[in-house]
Amino acid sequence: MTSSTPTIRPFGIRDKVGYLFGDFGNDFMFIFASSFLMVFYTKVMGVPGTVVGTLFLVARIIDAFADVTVGIVVDRAKPGPHGKYRPVMMKMAVPAVIFSFLMYQTFCINQSMGIKIVYMSVTYIIWGILYSCVNIPYGSMASVISLESEHRTSLSTFRTIGATFAQLIIGVVAPLIIYTADENGNQIIRGGEHTQIFMVVSAVFAIASLACYFTCYSLTVERVKPEDHTVANEGESPVQSILTMIKGAVSSRSMVGLISSAIALLMAMLFLQQMANYLYTDYFGDAKLLSIANMFGVVMTLVLAPFVQPLTKVLGRKGIGILGAAIGTVGMFVLYLLHTTNAVLFIVIYIISFIGIGLFNLVVFAMVTDVIDDIEVTKNVREDATCYSVYSFARKLGQAFAGWFAGVSIDWIGYQEGATAVQSQETLDGLYTFSTLLPAIFFLVMLLIMVFVYPLDKKRVARNTEILKAKRQKNAAE
Repeated sequence: MTSSTPTIRPFGIRDKVGYLFGDFGNDFMFIFASSFLMVFYTKVMGVPGTVVGTLFLVARIIDAFADVTVGIVVDRAKPGPHGKYRPVMMKMAVPAVIFSFLMYQTFCINQSMGIKIVYMSVTYIIWGILYSCVNIPYGSMASVISLESEHRTSLSTFRTIGATFAQLIIGVVAPLIIYTADENGNQIIRGGEHTQIFMVVSAVFAIASLACYFTCYSLTVERVKPEDHTVANEGESPVQSILTMIKGAVSSRSMVGLISSAIALLMAMLFLQQMANYLYTDYFGDAKLLSIANMFGVVMTLVLAPFVQPLTKVLGRKGIGILGAAIGTVGMFVLYLLHTTNAVLFIVIYIISFIGIGLFNLVVFAMVTDVIDDIEVTKNVREDATCYSVYSFARKLGQAFAGWFAGVSIDWIGYQEGATAVQSQETLDGLYTFSTLLPAIFFLVMLLIMVFVYPLDKKRVARNTEILKAKRQKNAAE
């Protein structure tokens, strides 16, 4: 891999802001689906939670294989005049946002359960595959925007800030629009059984996503020429490529540590996001509390962002991951043991726990590039999109099992479907227990993996960077 021509403008704030908008666009779709799609399916469409959870499981596993397939295809593609990854991201953005909108349609609400399940399965699975076609090239782009470790940390930080802005809008504004109170003060979906509120909100977010992707495409520059994998992979079928890729990933301890910790984090984070909608509206009885908790959680991430670079210099990215996992573990176990009905106390400890999620998320995408560098140093092979797709594969598995757990959990506790349903006290107690204990366990697993499995501490990352800089300089001289 060699640097491209020196006439290209140097890395700067435009690239950071552009990369921020990429995840801003991603998460207008992704966070809205993670937070509210199960609510839409169960409370509006009247589909049982176990069915929804099973769909999430199957769809995310399909997405996981779509991720690695997209990664392999993109790695084999030849760069064009506008780069290798940006054009693919932009081409696939339009169909992705269209299917994001189609998921929230209610025209079949009065049809049989079979028709409803078929429609939601087709639209959700297709959207997931299209999302992979956007997200994989977007995530892979970080490796070719700059080779510098500090630049990549800043890209990871700005990417997380972009996701945080989306979380702020979706987490704070959406609950206030979607929920209302009935005559007894119970939180219900605005518009009742035939509400169109989800269709309207999803349309706004779809348009916003497309605008963000275009901004990302316009502001970023791919400066590093990627290696040509077309010859190395010639004659190898996609299935063989996937098996080879997975085998190579498993043989890398750094990749195993990263993907397993990512699965544990997503199990904690996304399960908590799914259950929070039910917890605040049903257990605490006020959708405004969901907005408040989301707002302070987002603000906390934004407050942490300026401290990531200094913390990285002291602790390294592995140390930040360990710190985040420890905070999340302690916070969620405390909430489980308290079993409080005091909403203010719950939100305060929940926000402290969210620091753990925020810290890890602010550096995790830079950790992906650390792993890519480590594999190049140890195995003398570099496949940015393929490696990123392995990480995305793991994320999709975490999303799959988190969605499945959330779906079956609300059935296990006896949750009643319907936009105007009111839950029993036994169901509400079960809801609290599942919403705090399971994330605590997932955080603990992540902590153990980061401590005992993931090997890329600050010294090893610095050594890899110096080795690769020397390699690039030698290649450029030749």
